[in-house]
Amino acid sequence: MKVKPKESFELVQRFRAPPARIYEMWLHPVHHAKFTGGAEAFIEPKVGELYSAWDGYIEGTQLVLEPTQRIVQSWRTSDFGASDKDSRLEIVLEPEGEGTRFVLRHTELPHGSGETYKKGWEAHYFVHMREVLGVLG
Repeated sequence: MKVKPKESFELVQRFRAPPARIYEMWLHPVHHAKFTGGAEAFIEPKVGELYSAWDGYIEGTQLVLEPTQRIVQSWRTSDFGASDKDSRLEIVLEPEGEGTRFVLRHTELPHGSGETYKKGWEAHYFVHMREVLGVLG
């Protein structure tokens, strides 16, 4: 049986908020919900802890937490098949001028799903994050 290749992509946004604020908001359930337009989130900002977001559609585990700089999580949605392994989400926060260069790397996605999730980040996260945090230049 031939194994289908995993998919990945990288998205970059520039927000008018410091890395520390974005880091704290991403890992706080009430503030994270603002990034999704109000969808419920449960987040414990400790390595090894489970989280869920977007009313339970997204779930995973905190893998790496480097305060104000980097967040790595296992990540899956309820659309993943039972045999699909978790994907990997990495958020890198880099100071840039008066704000932050926000780099989202999403890897190890099930074959054929990359473009859907790429569009989902824009439609369900970035549009709200720009409203909450503002945009750099």
